[in-house]
Amino acid sequence: MVRKYFGTDGIRGRANVAITPELALKVGQAAGLMFTRGDHRHRVLIGKDTRLSGYMIETALVAGFSSVGMDVLLTGPIPTPAVAMLTRSMRADLGVMISASHNPYDDNGIKLFGPDGYKLSDDIEKEIEKLLDADLSSRLAKSADLGRAKRIDGVQDRYIEFAKRTLPKNLSLENMRIVIDCAHGAAYKVAPEALWELGAEVISLGVDPDGYNINHECGSTSPQALAAKVREMRADIGIALDGDADRVLIVDERGRVVDGDQLLAVIAESWQASGQLTKPGLVATVMSNLALERHLQSLGLSMHRTPVGDRYVLEYMREHGYNLGGEQSGHIILSDYTTTGDGFVAALQVLAVVKTQDKPVSQVCGRFEPLPQVLKNVRYKSGKPLENGKVRTAIKDGEERLNGHGRLVIRPSGTEPVIRVMAEGDDQALVEEVVDGIIDALGRAAAA
Repeated sequence: MVRKYFGTDGIRGRANVAITPELALKVGQAAGLMFTRGDHRHRVLIGKDTRLSGYMIETALVAGFSSVGMDVLLTGPIPTPAVAMLTRSMRADLGVMISASHNPYDDNGIKLFGPDGYKLSDDIEKEIEKLLDADLSSRLAKSADLGRAKRIDGVQDRYIEFAKRTLPKNLSLENMRIVIDCAHGAAYKVAPEALWELGAEVISLGVDPDGYNINHECGSTSPQALAAKVREMRADIGIALDGDADRVLIVDERGRVVDGDQLLAVIAESWQASGQLTKPGLVATVMSNLALERHLQSLGLSMHRTPVGDRYVLEYMREHGYNLGGEQSGHIILSDYTTTGDGFVAALQVLAVVKTQDKPVSQVCGRFEPLPQVLKNVRYKSGKPLENGKVRTAIKDGEERLNGHGRLVIRPSGTEPVIRVMAEGDDQALVEEVVDGIIDALGRAAAA
């Protein structure tokens, strides 16, 4: 069955175009019916980021869930990993995050979590899709059984305490100057507050959401302002979260960006030394740099690759017993603590290493020299550009030129109409030529 609504990370699209009130209401009804099991009073917890369209989608979801007899707990803006954590700790039957993660404000999405705090399986999403296109009028709750909705207080404090408890006992961030960029998103309150409570001197960026500025020239997708502020303030470290705080990038004291591959290496080495790794290795995706894999091998650690998407990383981790995984983009999954990517908790793990080793971030996070890697995107309006004959020829030519000297990864985004072309290898010029050749062919196909 082809998935009509769900992508790699929930349902996502342009607000009030693809993600309409009608769709959100149907999602509430369909998901609510799927998770109404047993005779107890069922409830769903709904969080959101700071997009203007969040109000519209939240209201429609409340109508949908309450119409099938589910009570609704509304948290207001909190990170995606907080929704996952609270769904489990508050014994909700379902968790929902309204967010389009790192996308611009005019996109939005709906992410669903089961009562165990994990994102829903493909099979459950398929069942929900069937219900989305079905007539559910006969399955709605009776008038006396409709659900209630209420806003709940204290959830931000609960997440702050949860995040702080992931650090080693008695570890303090005193004498550290930290710049954090919350991308005007879901963590704009909790992340700076938690760092301050841990003893750090905190300089906050991206903490003035207005409904439109989420991810705009800030956060993990645009860390330039953070890098400049770290240099200006002579800070020890910069932390860049995205709109829903499930991914993170670090900026060292020199203002240089540290990606998710380096962060995985830092945490892997730290956990290997402390005996915290459940298995001698970690899980990454096809986009992670080959140099990370070689570095881990030198430490006696393995690296297992999955398709792009933190859900695939997590599935492999759960199936094979790994407790560390992530993506180059900064999705880091620490399954000892969380059931999904948590950018802030990952940043705390790095801070713990920096504090314990008492070394500059540039030394702690410079674990290996990445191979030259080029990633470019082509946006298209419709059709299937990858099936174009000239595009296929360009890809075949690129693969032949890189054979034995590097890797080529081409994939459509699971969340937006974009094709991503990545190549890496020992020869920078060759890598760039290969990517540019494919990008040129894709651009012509997309414009045709």
